[in-house]
Amino acid sequence: MNKLKVKICGMRDPTNILEVASLAPDFMGFIFYEKSKRYVGKDFKIPELFPSVIKKIGVFVNQSIDEIALLAKKHSLDYAQLHGNESADFCFKLKNKIKVIKAFLIDESFDFSETEKYCSVDYFLFDSKSTDYGGSGKTFDWNLLHKFHGNTPFFLSGGLSVENLTDLKKIPNANFYAIDINSKAESVPVLKDMNILHSMFKTLNNNS
Repeated sequence: MNKLKVKICGMRDPTNILEVASLAPDFMGFIFYEKSKRYVGKDFKIPELFPSVIKKIGVFVNQSIDEIALLAKKHSLDYAQLHGNESADFCFKLKNKIKVIKAFLIDESFDFSETEKYCSVDYFLFDSKSTDYGGSGKTFDWNLLHKFHGNTPFFLSGGLSVENLTDLKKIPNANFYAIDINSKAESVPVLKDMNILHSMFKTLNNNS
């Protein structure tokens, strides 16, 4: 398995952002969906000392192209991650403004052929299906990824923890590109626990 890229998502606190940035993840995610408990808020600013080498991802749910473009410009975002019911045409149009990651919520009934129409996006993100947007903190059956035969590289999300990171090597898909770490790296909501993250990075490095 190729060395996986790492995204840490759900960041908001300026001090915690810089602490996590010191671990040099490849991506960091900021949620701009107001109903999320990890919503960054109206007055959010990414710290000036934020390393430029870490790509910034804004997470959006059923928001307009204009709103996404405005926030992307304000925060110098590199990617927009779409976690709602955005159409393939919407993604195609948004690509004129910013690179796009389209999230799909996976369970046993998910038809992976649905992803084929989204060929314009840069990455897919496969997350566990839940009743709420933004993820449940639970894993889905990773064996379902055998049904994905597309060529678009994908992020894996949903309940990634110290305990299950060693199982990632069982995912054989050549397009498995990155993992998305969020709630299982928190000791309290929103704030990432550096001890947990250190353990997760050590596990990942040992498996690569």
